[in-house]
Amino acid sequence: MRKRQQAPGELEHVRAFVNTLDVLPGTEELTGAGELRRWLSERGFGSPRMRVTADDLGRAIALREALRAVLISHTEGTLAPPDASRTLDEAAERARLSLRFDEHGGAAVEPAAGGVDGALGRLLVIVHGALAQGTWTRLKACRDDTCEWAFYDHTKNHSGTWCTMQSCGNRAKARAYRDRRAAANA
Repeated sequence: MRKRQQAPGELEHVRAFVNTLDVLPGTEELTGAGELRRWLSERGFGSPRMRVTADDLGRAIALREALRAVLISHTEGTLAPPDASRTLDEAAERARLSLRFDEHGGAAVEPAAGGVDGALGRLLVIVHGALAQGTWTRLKACRDDTCEWAFYDHTKNHSGTWCTMQSCGNRAKARAYRDRRAAANA
C-alpha cells in the first residue's frame, strides 16, 4: 500500500474497512462470518471468539457500502445519498452510541452495544472523531466508478479525486484526450 493513501490515526481503520471490497478486480475480503470476525479481531474491534452471524455480515457490508457512498460524495463535492445516511443512522442506533463522561470532565462517544454491532459502532466513533478533527472529508473514494478505492487526500487544496495518478488518473486523462481528439476529427 502506498503511504500517501493512508489515513491518519484510527481513520485508517475506516479506510481499510471500505477497501475490504476491491471493486476493480471484484475481490471481497468479507466472504463470510468468519472473515468479518477475523477482520474485526485483527484491528482490536472484537474478540477472535466473537459470535458473528450471516445477518451481522450483511449489516457490515451495508455499512461499508454506505461509507463508500459518503466517500464518493466527498470526492464529487456532493451530498451523500439519503439511503447511505439512513444506513449509518441505523448502525449507530444498533451500536447504541452515547456520550460518556469521565471523572476529569472529558467526554467521548462510545458504543454501549457489544458484539458486531458494538464493533461496527467503534468505526462510526472514529468517523465522528474525524468530523471533529476536520479530517473526515479528506477520506475519499476514487472517482473512477470501476475502482472506488478509498484513499486519504493529502493534497494541500483537498483536490484529490483518484486513488493514484499512475493508474486511474492516467486512464481518465488518456480517455479525455482521446475524446477531445475524436471530437476535433469529427
